[in-house]
Parts: sequence; C-alpha cells; structure tokens
Amino acid sequence: MDTTQDHANPLDRPTMSVMEAAGLLGVSREAAYDGVRRGDIPSLRVGRAIRVPTAKLAAMLGIDQ
Repeated sequence: MDTTQDHANPLDRPTMSVMEAAGLLGVSREAAYDGVRRGDIPSLRVGRAIRVPTAKLAAMLGIDQ
C-alpha cells in the first residue's frame, strides 16, 4: 500500500475525511459530524465511510484550487 498520500495536503485529493475537513474549518470532530448531518458540510457516503468532496468544501471556503 502506498502511504505517501496519507500525509499529503487534503486539498490535493478529490475527497477528504470528516476529521480533515474539521481541521480545515477549525471546528471539533463533533461539530464537523453535526455539520455533515445537517447538510452544512457537503459529504457523500462510500460504504460506511463519510467523505467530504474537496472541491465543494474549497468552494464554500473561497479557497482557490
């Protein structure tokens, strides 16, 4: 398994974890998952995993990619 991408900038990948999104947003884990549940943070479910589409989150935050 290639682990070089594990430590890469989450903005360089198509999706990120909810915890990575929480770090970018400066909120707690609980607040991030609440935001996902409410639809405030864009997300998609892949099996049991919840992923945050990087492009949508970056657009929300006004971050150029």
